[in-house]
Amino acid sequence: MNRSIAAVLAGTFTLRFSTGLTGGLFLYYMADLPKHGGPEVTAFMVGLMTAAYFMAELVLSPGFGVISDRLGAHRVMQWGPVFGAVAVLLTAATTDLFLLGVTRWLEGAAAGASIPSILGYIAIATSRDEQLRGRTVARFEAATLAGLGVGIVAAGPMWEIFARIAFLLNAGIYGISFSIYRWGVADLVDHGHSRGEAEDLPVHSGELRPSSFDWPRYRRVLSSRSVWLLAPTWIALNAVLGSWTTQSVFQLVRTPSARFDGQLLMGGFAPTQVSVGLGVALLVFFAGLFYWGGRFKQFRRTTIIVIGIGGGLLMMGSIFGLNHSQSLGLAGQVPLGLGMLAGLFVMAGGTPAALGLLADISEAHPADRGAIMGLYSVFLAVGQITGALAGGGAAEWLGIDGLLLVSLGLLALATLPVRALRESEHLVGTPDGHQPKDP
Repeated sequence: MNRSIAAVLAGTFTLRFSTGLTGGLFLYYMADLPKHGGPEVTAFMVGLMTAAYFMAELVLSPGFGVISDRLGAHRVMQWGPVFGAVAVLLTAATTDLFLLGVTRWLEGAAAGASIPSILGYIAIATSRDEQLRGRTVARFEAATLAGLGVGIVAAGPMWEIFARIAFLLNAGIYGISFSIYRWGVADLVDHGHSRGEAEDLPVHSGELRPSSFDWPRYRRVLSSRSVWLLAPTWIALNAVLGSWTTQSVFQLVRTPSARFDGQLLMGGFAPTQVSVGLGVALLVFFAGLFYWGGRFKQFRRTTIIVIGIGGGLLMMGSIFGLNHSQSLGLAGQVPLGLGMLAGLFVMAGGTPAALGLLADISEAHPADRGAIMGLYSVFLAVGQITGALAGGGAAEWLGIDGLLLVSLGLLALATLPVRALRESEHLVGTPDGHQPKDP
């Protein structure tokens, strides 16, 4: 079984690598679409395309979770790479905006089919070993983030070398994911468990097993005051990250517009240059995740969130200065770049802190732990959709300055419920069960 879990995690990395690679290639393709015989693409259109991906994942994941319970997680996890391969092949073959939107929906369906079934498989496979479950879930998160990040970074050089052929190569990587799931993962039913026995295993963390989509259960969870207080903060933080991981890349590589001559970051950068910058930013963001994720015993979750929002403000201020630094030269631009990275490092803490707070909230609703933890995907998708659409419209209006304006508004929104959330915060953050005291 351990070998099957390792295979599932390897398949998760390759699947998410393909997803990240497609996302990056798609942005470069949109910027160059007129060169390939397609129409001019606006920033708002890129936002709509990005939103289509996350909307598909948001809408389809619950249904695929139910299907995986009926047909078996091992079978359904193989569908995702098939959807992804069809999506990239179609992307390489067309410049039609409607069909390109369909490809983004198919990409979202790839994640929507595979991720719930993968988590369901992990839940069953680790149901008798809590220590194995903890390690496996942590490695699943690492494989997901690393795959997406490395895929986005690899997109730049692959686009410069292969152009649209890179989509065809990515179909081969989706084929690797399918092969791992098909032949590297054991079917639980065929290895010592009947279907009924597998379903009766004592899965203690229901959030990892998509057994059903129960609307009354979700209504009870969503009526929780703590959930309502956390939702706008987490959605806003995800929206900030979502707007910059899509729109900033598109703006950096598109043909410079005379409307934004005063903005240094508005177009003209090569995809490889963007990939190098993204790689550095990804390393800094990972460092921030690990650093702040290890500070739960020293700081309350809401304290880390507030610090993260402060880091976001530092990051936006540094980007604004960098965007208008033509007269400063390298001596002025380097400190601004370091300030941007420092802000990103601090802002990264908001994500694990919000996830930790959501887990804390679930302690008050043990019967609905799965429904509460399932909101992780909802907050992520809603935030990404909000960031993509709002960022796209703002970038079309004011360029990078528009992205900064939207980000400041989202960060301000994120701060509004924090005080009330802090008053209702209930933590199990120290060995004796008391709340940690901030220095």
